[in-house]
Amino acid sequence: MMATTITFNELRKIKDQLPSGSIKKIAEKLDLNEETVRNYFGGTNFIKGQSVGIHFEQGPDGGIVTFDDTTILDLAKGMMIH
Repeated sequence: MMATTITFNELRKIKDQLPSGSIKKIAEKLDLNEETVRNYFGGTNFIKGQSVGIHFEQGPDGGIVTFDDTTILDLAKGMMIH
């Protein structure tokens, strides 16, 4: 699987377009803690959640985000409100 890279602002835009309850649905579907899913979208609660296959790097447009695993991102894109 190839790594995928987008800007942090693009990642936040995807999160902002999710319908209410989407984080919980993604967490349940993948058997993850909700905070782990929130951390995937830029959250920083590592006491209750984990970091999973995502790397943040400072830079323009919020910096870049590289995903080793796009499973959460793919589920989120499928749930987005357009």
